[in-house]
Amino acid sequence: MSVRTDIWAVRASDPAARSSLEVALTYPGLHAVWSYRMAHWCWTHHLRFVARLLGSIARVLTNIDIHPAAEIGERLFIDHGIGVVIGETAVIGSDVTLYQGVTLGGTSLEHGKRHPTLQDRVTIGAGAKVLGDIVVGHDARIGANSVVIRDVPPGAVVVGVPGQIISRSGPIEEVSSERFEAPASDPIAASLASLMQRIDELESQIGTARHAHLVGPRQDGTWSGEDFSI
Repeated sequence: MSVRTDIWAVRASDPAARSSLEVALTYPGLHAVWSYRMAHWCWTHHLRFVARLLGSIARVLTNIDIHPAAEIGERLFIDHGIGVVIGETAVIGSDVTLYQGVTLGGTSLEHGKRHPTLQDRVTIGAGAKVLGDIVVGHDARIGANSVVIRDVPPGAVVVGVPGQIISRSGPIEEVSSERFEAPASDPIAASLASLMQRIDELESQIGTARHAHLVGPRQDGTWSGEDFSI
């Protein structure tokens, strides 16, 4: 993983990035990732105190707290970054985007895996909390200020407190693991489905809806469609 690749990842994800020099010098999320990589190297080479010291310095300078024991893949983009917390046993895949205020936290005081696993190309909106030893499948998106405490299937969109699956954007691969069971119907999802169905009816009446892209509720009370992209 090179410095050039990290800078390219930021420029590809942020239209406000005007130059590589600007990104390298002014993006605290990038500085936090670079600091994490040095601290993680120290951690894996049994220089635990040095690793924690580097992490503490980076937290003061960037206001981003990444535990040096966390496992982070390539091209992580932390946008703005203020208040981001990544716990000790968190695992993050490649091409993941985290916005300000995101917490990848634990819900247990026991030793062992207690923080989330984010697979590739996951996007987590500002202020969202993903808690516990759960798995967020690849290409999933978590809405701003959501609180997620259950596994999220690949390609799903989750919003709310607690997080509810409201859409599955794009193709979804077959998953044999029991961690990605389909969610049961619930009143929140059913209410959202009814609301979106009514909006579609009203748009159709005034001739503004495009019938090929109407959102329709499913039998299990969830709905899908590109209207809810984050």
